[in-house]
Amino acid sequence: MYEPGQTVRIRALQPPGHVRTPHYLRGKTGVIERVLGPYENPEQRAYMLPAPEKPLYRVRFSMAEIWGDGAEHPEDTLDAEIYEHWIEAAHAA
Repeated sequence: MYEPGQTVRIRALQPPGHVRTPHYLRGKTGVIERVLGPYENPEQRAYMLPAPEKPLYRVRFSMAEIWGDGAEHPEDTLDAEIYEHWIEAAHAA
């Protein structure tokens, strides 16, 4: 389980089908803003499969992280709700 303030990376997965993680956030690093709690996995519910609960997090990204040099306002942020199976710990370089 991740904690608020923890730096994480969104997994750069390319699974087929219904996914809830925006492509432009995959591989990007953000900070856990808050833990939202466990919810049924919508990626499985979309196919009417059993959907065990998974932790959902609000992750904050800077525009500089998302868009690089193309960010119009690099200091602005975007929050996204991401399920735990898409998140991995970010390790310091």
